[in-house]
Amino acid sequence: AYLLQLEGHLRLQLRIELEQARATADNWEVPEGNPREFWLEAYCSQLALVGTQIMWTEETNRVFEEIESGSETAMKDYKRVNDERIEKLIKRVQTKLSKDVRNKIITLITIDVHGRDIVEQMAIAKISDSTNFKWLSQLRFHWNYCPQGMNLVSYTP
Repeated sequence: AYLLQLEGHLRLQLRIELEQARATADNWEVPEGNPREFWLEAYCSQLALVGTQIMWTEETNRVFEEIESGSETAMKDYKRVNDERIEKLIKRVQTKLSKDVRNKIITLITIDVHGRDIVEQMAIAKISDSTNFKWLSQLRFHWNYCPQGMNLVSYTP
């Protein structure tokens, strides 16, 4: 019974932290917000990674919506955003950091490079439909409102 209570408490705390990480991730690009290369320090590695992957999925879906609305450069523009984020992480990892933060940033760079490469491939192939296999075949993380006690994050393999 004790371990079940502990597990339940840990799940609740992780949920609260992930909700906060997701909410604050919206402010990465806002001048008064917390830039992503510093935002990640506030969260454990797993939550920073999941939060980043949720944002990548949402942003890429928004790019498809922009393309459907007539933007011909939306995917290329988003690729530039990815490049800028990776560059900021690289600059940050070259500074004096704790081992934990350095490992977290290196892991994020790896994930980001993969995401950037997918976006670049879709831009080169001029993929404009979110139902294209190239997009559907990616591991995507989605954030949906979820009553307490249910799975907070879903993924689409």
